[in-house]
Amino acid sequence: MDRIVKEEIDLCARVIDAIARGPRQSGPSEHDVLTELERLREQLISGRGEEDQGAIASEYNRQAALLEQLRSSRASIKVAPGSPYFGHIRLSEDGRSWDVCLGKATYIEHGVSIVDWRNAPISKIFYRYRQGEEFEEEIAGRLRIGTLATRRTVTIQNSALQRVDAPEGVFVADSDNGWARREVEPPRLATGGGATLREHNQASSTSQLGGEREGLGRADKHLPDIAGLIDPDQFEIIARPSSGLVVIRGSAGSGKTTVALHRIAFLAFEDPSFDSRRSLVLVFSPGLRDYVAHVLPALGVANVRVETFGEWASQLRRSHFEMLPTQVRDDSPAVVQRLKQHPLMIEALSRHISETSGPSTAQQVVDDWMSVLTNRPLLHEVATSVGPGVFSAAELERACDWMQGRNRDLSAWFDGDTEYEAALCPEDDALLLRAHQLRVGPLRGRKGRELRYRHVAIDEVQDFSPIEVRVLLDCLDKRRSMTLAGDTQQHVLQEAGFTSWSDFFGHLGLEGTEVNTLRVSYRSTREIVRFALSVLGPLREDDEPPMTTRSGPEVESFRFTDHGACVGFLAEALNALASAEPLASVALLTPSEDLSVLYQSALNDADVPRVHRVVGQRYRFAPGIEITEVDQVKGLEFDYVVVIEASARHYPDTPAARRLLHVGATRAIHQLWLTSVATPSPLLVEATQ
Repeated sequence: MDRIVKEEIDLCARVIDAIARGPRQSGPSEHDVLTELERLREQLISGRGEEDQGAIASEYNRQAALLEQLRSSRASIKVAPGSPYFGHIRLSEDGRSWDVCLGKATYIEHGVSIVDWRNAPISKIFYRYRQGEEFEEEIAGRLRIGTLATRRTVTIQNSALQRVDAPEGVFVADSDNGWARREVEPPRLATGGGATLREHNQASSTSQLGGEREGLGRADKHLPDIAGLIDPDQFEIIARPSSGLVVIRGSAGSGKTTVALHRIAFLAFEDPSFDSRRSLVLVFSPGLRDYVAHVLPALGVANVRVETFGEWASQLRRSHFEMLPTQVRDDSPAVVQRLKQHPLMIEALSRHISETSGPSTAQQVVDDWMSVLTNRPLLHEVATSVGPGVFSAAELERACDWMQGRNRDLSAWFDGDTEYEAALCPEDDALLLRAHQLRVGPLRGRKGRELRYRHVAIDEVQDFSPIEVRVLLDCLDKRRSMTLAGDTQQHVLQEAGFTSWSDFFGHLGLEGTEVNTLRVSYRSTREIVRFALSVLGPLREDDEPPMTTRSGPEVESFRFTDHGACVGFLAEALNALASAEPLASVALLTPSEDLSVLYQSALNDADVPRVHRVVGQRYRFAPGIEITEVDQVKGLEFDYVVVIEASARHYPDTPAARRLLHVGATRAIHQLWLTSVATPSPLLVEATQ
C-alpha cells in the first residue's frame, strides 16, 4: 500500500475516533448560565446594593452574551461522522509540523483539527498554495511563514476513506484489489492540430458510448458541492469583500455557478445576515433553479432563496399592480419581445417619467408603461441614440402598432368590457417594476417594507436583459452587494440585447466594472472543448483557449438515411451503456418537440431503460436518459450527450446556431456524439477540416 494511502487511512481513523469520543466538557453549561442570569435579574429588580447596580448590570449583559454564544454553538453545523472532512494539509514552520483538515464545520478536540473551509485564515493556505510551496499569511493576528508540506483532497463516505487526490497521483479504493493508483494529468490548453470531429457512416462505425469514467458514482445528478476542488482563482473570487459588484466570466464548465453559490456560503459564514430571505439567487430557467437549489443547503445556507427571474418578477408585479390582468401571453411578435428587453427601454422610461408630471401611484405607473410603448417619436429618438441600427423604422412601427392594439384591449378590459381578453407579456414585468422605481420609489416586499436585499447573485446573466438587472440593482441595500456570473459565448436569448460586457455595464451606468475571468474548464474533456470552440468559430472571445484537466474519446458524428436507423443505432449503444454504467446520465438533445416525442416513443419501443422526456423543465437529475430540446439545457450537465439532427436546417452558419450548438456540446462531461439524417450542418464540416 502506498505511503500516502497509509497516512490518510491513519488520519481518517484518528478523526473518526475523536468525533466518536465527542467534545470535551469544559466551560459553563447553559443551565449554570441561566441560574446566574436569574440571580442577577432578581438583584436588579430588588434594587439591593444600589452602589453595585452598574456592576450587576454589566455582569448580567456578559452572562446573556455567554448564553447566546452557547446556544449559537449548539445550533451550528456539526461535523458529519460519515464524511468529516474533504481536505488535508500539513504545515511546516520553524522545524515543527502539524496536520489540519478542512471540512464543512469546525472540530478541534482530542488532537484532531478540522476547520470550516470558509474560515479564511487557514483555508487560504489550502486554496492559494501548491504542495511544496512556501506560504506567508496572517493567521490569528500573526504573520506565519512556512511550507505547505502536504496538500491532498480526500473522499470519505460512511466513515471510510474512498479516494485520495494528491500531486503524486490519484488513489482509489477497489474492493477487489485494495487500492488502485492513477497518474495525475496536468491541465493544458485545449489545442491540437487536425480535425476536432470524427465522422462515420453508421454502417461502418464500431464506436460505443462509455468506458471507464470517473465521477459516475453519484446517483444524485444535481450540481455537487465542490468545496474541496476550488482552485486559487475561484477562491480569490469567493473570498472577495461583501460589498460591491463581483463579475465572474468563464467558459462553459469553468465553475461560474459553483463559485457564485460558494461565495454566498462564504459571506454567510462571516456574516450570518447573508443567510436570510434578504439574499437571493436568480437564474433564468426552472431547470437550472432545480439543478442548483441543493448546493446552498449542503453548504449550511438554509434561508437564501433560489428563483427564476420570471417567478420573482411576476410575484412582485402582481402585488404592486393588482389592477392589471393576471393572464400571461406568449404569442407577442419577436420584434415586440426584442424591443421590450432592449436597453433602450431603460432610457425611454426614464425620459418619459422625468418629463411627465403625475402622482406617485401604481395607476400612474400603468399609464406611464402604456404610454411609453406607443410613443413613436420617443422610441425612434431613443433607438437612434442608444441602439442605432438595431431596429429599422419599419420594425418600430410594427411593434408600436401591435402594442397600440394591446393597449386598446387593456383599456376596454379596464372599463369592464368582457368581450376583450386582456393579458400581459412576460417582458412587461420588468418594465412595470422599473417604472414603479422611477415614479413611486423602491419596490415593497412583505408587510409593505422596502425591498432591500443583502446580496443578489445572478447566474447566466448574459441571458438577462439590462432592464431586469437594473431593477435588481435598485433592490440592493446600501452595500450594493451583487454577484454576476455569465459567458457571452453561450448567449442564446437574442431578444435580451446582450452584446458585450462593456456595453452591458454601460447601459447599467456601471462603466469600468472589473470582470474576473476563470480560465480552466473542468466539466468537459479536452476533445469536447476543442470541438465546442471550433463550432463558435469567429464568435470566440479569447485568443487563448481554456485550460482543460483531462482527455477522453474523440467527438463523433454519425449520418443516417432516416430516423429509424438512427434510433436503432442509439438503442443498441444506450442499452449497452445502461448495463455497463448504471449510474450514468445521458441527454439526447433535439432541435424540436416533435423529434423529442419521436425519439422517446421509439426508444421506449426498443426497451431502452429509464427514458424520460423532459416537459416544462422537469428534469429528474438521476441516472438514465433525458430527452429534451437543445435550447432547454443551458447551465446543466450530463455524463453523455447526443445532439440529435445536427443538420444544416437546424444549425446553419449563423451566430445564433453556433452558440446553440456550442451550448449543447458543452453539456457533456465525458463523451459527445452528434447525429444527422438530413445534410449535416456546415459547422460540422468546419470541425472535420
